[in-house]
Amino acid sequence: MKQTISKPAKQPFHVIAKAIGPICNLDCKYCFYLEKEQLYPDNEKWKMSDERLETFIRDYIAAQPGPEVNFAFQGGEPTLLGVNYFRKVVAFQNKHANGKRISTAFQTNGTLLDDEWGAFLAENKFLVGLSIDGPEDLHNANRVDKKGGNSYTEVMRGLNILRKHQVEFNTLTCVNSVTVQHPVRIYKFLKSIGSQYLQFIPIVEREVDTAAAKLGLDFAAPPNLAEAPAFKASPRMSEFAVPAEAYGDFLVQIFNQWIRRDVGKTYVQLFDVALSKWLNIPGGLCYFAETCGSALAMEHDGDVYTCDHYVYPNYKLGNLMNTSLGELADSQMAVDFGNAKRDKLPQYCRDCSVRFACNGECPKHRFTWTPDGEWGLNYLCPSYKKFFKHIDPAMQIMADLYRSKRPPADVMHILAQQRKGKQR
Repeated sequence: MKQTISKPAKQPFHVIAKAIGPICNLDCKYCFYLEKEQLYPDNEKWKMSDERLETFIRDYIAAQPGPEVNFAFQGGEPTLLGVNYFRKVVAFQNKHANGKRISTAFQTNGTLLDDEWGAFLAENKFLVGLSIDGPEDLHNANRVDKKGGNSYTEVMRGLNILRKHQVEFNTLTCVNSVTVQHPVRIYKFLKSIGSQYLQFIPIVEREVDTAAAKLGLDFAAPPNLAEAPAFKASPRMSEFAVPAEAYGDFLVQIFNQWIRRDVGKTYVQLFDVALSKWLNIPGGLCYFAETCGSALAMEHDGDVYTCDHYVYPNYKLGNLMNTSLGELADSQMAVDFGNAKRDKLPQYCRDCSVRFACNGECPKHRFTWTPDGEWGLNYLCPSYKKFFKHIDPAMQIMADLYRSKRPPADVMHILAQQRKGKQR
């Protein structure tokens, strides 16, 4: 095991651990990570070795400047590693905790969960993210197995395991060209299966470009914000990508349901983050922050990248077996990557009334032109403008309630009274 122990980083940072790499038992049509198998063409063993695993856990704990350390395991599909692998994870965490509070999140498609998994996850208080795209027909449209078969039944079986063992879970729903057409139906479905914490992730993938094709990949690589393309061609979106304006309609319709009856009962990640923006509270989601670069991704072999959406050779920071995680997080490459989110923001965005909430969103999605012809506008700009402007009146009320030490959920009563007043 590497002997140099990381010093605390200058700022807190997060690592998404891909201990199984991109290997998965499903073959979801829109998944941007399955193709990363092509970046390791000579690889035969995808499981992170015990030596690398312990090095990561020890180093990650030591590198965090605060008293709390949050681990996150994704994939690929982490349950392919087996329960005993995660028993080792917990053992290494306990061994190297050094008085810090440890928590672990775990993103899964749910298809391999059984009672042994359920008991383990409950006992060790893992927070489980369950990937599910909605009712059976919508889920099965894109979330298929390696033979092209449906996965919904197995996912629901896994969900029942989580509920049986009272495992805390949230749901992650990908909004694609199919699901974007059914916002209210999806929202009601997620509530009906017991999800109280909802995440919605827009699918924004382009058809493969020259750079990605050379790597054997299926989707385009992230845009170069420092250099605009020679020609102002419209982006060639994948068939699974959410339309640029439709995502805003999707969010607005769900917000309209939530703000009437579910505030304080159902938690939608994006809505919580929005309220923090109206309150000028820092933190939240990286893609709405002014700068990024503090959410790293680590592959099974210890390679560390600037972000899990930037797992490409030119965004590799180093390897944890050679350089401590604290050094990688504080490296000039990581800092420059994070600052570019702010520094490369088009003037159109700088002058925008909802910049405080959006900040240009994820740089990976900045591959269009502003009305003034400046490169680097976010593909989802029309959606976020529509959404943030729509929620502004309600958010202002909720922010005032919060500052007055009243529950933000009181907004439901206030808005109901306003509607009654208009009807008179």
